[in-house]
Amino acid sequence: MAADQQLVAQLLEATLDPQKNKQAESALLQEEHKSRFSLLLLQIVASDSSPDTTRLASALCFKNFVKRNWTDEDGNYKLPEDEVVAIKQEIVGLMITVPPRIQVQLGDAISIIADSDFWERWDTLVDDLVSRLTSDNTAVNNGVLQVAHSIFKRWRPLFRSDALYTEINHVVGKLAGPFLTLFQNTDRLINENDNNKETLHQLFTTLSLIVKLFYDLSCQDLPPQFEDNLTAIAELWHKYLTYDNPLLHTDDESEAGPLEFVKAGICEVLVLYVQKYEDAFGPYLNQFITSSWNLLTTIGAETKYDILVSKALQFLTSIAHIPVHARTFSEELVLTQVVEKVILPNLSLREADVELFEDEPIEYIRRDLEGSDSDTRRRAATDFLRKIMETFEKPVTTVVSRYITHYLNDYQKDPTTNWKSKDTAVYLFSSIAAKGTITASVGVKSTSMLVDVVEFFQQHVAQDLVENDGVEPILKVDAIKYLYTFRSQLTKQQWHDALPLLVKYLASPHYVVYTYAAITLERVLALQTEPKQPVFDKADVMPFSKDLLEHLFSLMEKESSPQKVQENEFLMRCVMRVLVVIRDGVIPITGTVLGHLIKITQIIRVNPSNPRFYYFHFEALGALIRFAAPSQPEKLESALFGPFAAIVQNNDQEFTPYVFQLYAALLEAHPSETLSEYYQQIIKPIIMPTFWDSKGNIPALVRLLSSVIPRGATYIAENNQLEPILGIFQNLISKKSTETHGFDLIEIVISSFPANVLQPYFVQLLTLMMTRLQNSKTEQFSLRFVRFYHFMSARDQQGLGSDFFISIADQVQDGVFAPLYTTIILPETQKLARPLDRKIAVISLTKTLTGSVAFRDRYKKGWGFTCGALLKLLENPPLPQTTDDSIPEPDIDDLSFGVGFTPLTTCRPAARDAWPEVTDVKRWVSAYLKEADGRLNGQITTFVRERVQSPEAQAAITAYMQG
Repeated sequence: MAADQQLVAQLLEATLDPQKNKQAESALLQEEHKSRFSLLLLQIVASDSSPDTTRLASALCFKNFVKRNWTDEDGNYKLPEDEVVAIKQEIVGLMITVPPRIQVQLGDAISIIADSDFWERWDTLVDDLVSRLTSDNTAVNNGVLQVAHSIFKRWRPLFRSDALYTEINHVVGKLAGPFLTLFQNTDRLINENDNNKETLHQLFTTLSLIVKLFYDLSCQDLPPQFEDNLTAIAELWHKYLTYDNPLLHTDDESEAGPLEFVKAGICEVLVLYVQKYEDAFGPYLNQFITSSWNLLTTIGAETKYDILVSKALQFLTSIAHIPVHARTFSEELVLTQVVEKVILPNLSLREADVELFEDEPIEYIRRDLEGSDSDTRRRAATDFLRKIMETFEKPVTTVVSRYITHYLNDYQKDPTTNWKSKDTAVYLFSSIAAKGTITASVGVKSTSMLVDVVEFFQQHVAQDLVENDGVEPILKVDAIKYLYTFRSQLTKQQWHDALPLLVKYLASPHYVVYTYAAITLERVLALQTEPKQPVFDKADVMPFSKDLLEHLFSLMEKESSPQKVQENEFLMRCVMRVLVVIRDGVIPITGTVLGHLIKITQIIRVNPSNPRFYYFHFEALGALIRFAAPSQPEKLESALFGPFAAIVQNNDQEFTPYVFQLYAALLEAHPSETLSEYYQQIIKPIIMPTFWDSKGNIPALVRLLSSVIPRGATYIAENNQLEPILGIFQNLISKKSTETHGFDLIEIVISSFPANVLQPYFVQLLTLMMTRLQNSKTEQFSLRFVRFYHFMSARDQQGLGSDFFISIADQVQDGVFAPLYTTIILPETQKLARPLDRKIAVISLTKTLTGSVAFRDRYKKGWGFTCGALLKLLENPPLPQTTDDSIPEPDIDDLSFGVGFTPLTTCRPAARDAWPEVTDVKRWVSAYLKEADGRLNGQITTFVRERVQSPEAQAAITAYMQG
């Protein structure tokens, strides 16, 4: 074990070296298959003799190991039972003793374990935590509280359920009492040590964790123990909201200290209690309102107070929801004080903001963008102002407009010196002009009727866009951001006038200016009218698209390091948008665009660090393939196969899910129905288990195989590659997370290979499916199995059909088809929701009625049931597939970036419809039944009369046959 520990420690150290990390990570993956690997990692974490960096790397490796290997989809442990028990016994005590940075990683690991095991399979945890709490050992207490927070914080976003409340009650029942005692003890120790700086800092770390746990334990419901002690709790919260001690002040103006974190945490808990428990907490609110107001009107402008100011403003915003308190803001004098003492100080640009603009421009942009997660003073002040405006729009507008006029006049007196006044004026105006939610897709949807957005732009903002010299860069950004915010309020003609100015600013020497120009261009080009028609189309953008793309690529490529090239995802998103809008207009410049995208691919694959950037990068490649490859497939294939092969051979896990999708898109765009030699060569590696071990690859690989198999079925059969593909199918349908991909794959196989080639495998395939149905079926599996049946049943022209399926089922188990059909296939058929699935079911049932010997002779009642199921489907017939060539707009915030699967929308696969000629299913059913009845000398009419019990159903099916 010692030798293994030394080896693993060396590998962990190597992962920190950019030159060795790939090889080291691969070696660690091999090591993790050895027994008790997880415990070895914990030993390294616990080793005081190991460097802190190695211990941290080991904690991170342990967390990722637990994420992959703790349980399977059914919740069964993947590790040996003794290893699971040992981890649970060791990890809590270990986390309490390690440094804070390592605690964070172990806390995440504990949270992962808790997701699976807490509380029923780890019912000793809370008792263990409570037993470790002390009356005076802050180091131990902080460790215990950190463990508790890492587990209980996961309750915050969850929806209410009986299981969740049972878990919370289990925790609160054991923890609430000792927790409140700890709160009181901590308060006592703070009083006793108010002159001891080191101890005071440790105690305020404890207090900060206590406040976080108040939020965790109260996030779903107010614990009875808290409600019973609310007076004492509120008293202590208020004490520490107003507490001050010079020993807790930080010397750095930009670094928040423990005092700020405690106060910000209290404000956050106050927001929760106002929103959820106002009835119980209402009597205590006035003191907090007064103290928050005093805090906001006396606190300094230093950045270390930003998080506290933001949280305090969020508390006042929540208060403005309550009618009895909101009325306070209706008086003009009060509103004037609010604007002057709270809003303006937190809206006004500070020297620290200007420094951020100049020194860390990408950070400035991410904080400033509407919809970002950053808790900034400006955003919190704006939200507070808008909340008051919801109730008192006219008086707020009147008061704020006076200040806007004041700041504009101040700017006019000396534009060079007083440019910050104009920045404040523009920001103030935007705050009162916008109404409702400002969305990332369209910006402001509606504006206040009391102000004129376009007029303000023309009189005060447009000049900053038009003038080349003498305008502060931040005012340029304000002007561009004004367009960005109110983009939906401008007409297309107004945008035609503004677009050239935005393109011009891509040449600005200022990072924030050209980035905001790119952000605004991208969002404007994405604007749509109803129904889903782009405001700007190919003809609008083509005249300047070549220069625009060159500008964007030159900005990304001006520095050569991977980190700098991929730093600014907004530029790449704009490239993607331009390619989407100009569509096949990219064909004349394909070589240039392709060259840039390949160059960037080769740079960033060395060290992928910005998932959003490379997502948009591959979306841009997807758009290029979609619109340029059909006319010049060989050109794109020859250029891309090399870079793509390097990514696949090196197994760059961040990129392979994208590359497999792009391989498929290239093949789908090729007009040839045969498989080129290159694609023949990649079949062998992509059906090896290596790539399928990564969950992120699976949907992309299934799509790629779905494109390869129809063109290469003969080659696959001749080279004995069919069985490995069927093995992949077997593995996919054995897991809930991949079962749908398994069905996608097998349907492509069945539609591509002749029935005689697949004949030896059908019994085994159906056995696998029926075993899952019997032992561990899910709703999704049942629906996909039913679709699979109809898929087989409808393909009688391929030698399949319902009789073929029945013969296979009889070989699996004699007589099994009848109960399978009546208890699963027919009932679940009505649950099929996708139009294509319902269409396949209609065709399947219709062909069963007209062509199945088994239903004619063996399953006479089943014939009547089938007729009823068909009629029920036709009550809500699937509509014809619409030809929609638009590219859907992904919700970037909902995408799970990183090592995983993110679908590319620019080259999404088209839906496969084996019966495109069937557009009106009712008409098709009518014609098919009528033709079959004539061909069979009235047999269908006879069966309707004899086997369909309901007179209404008889009349309905007869009407179809006579239609």
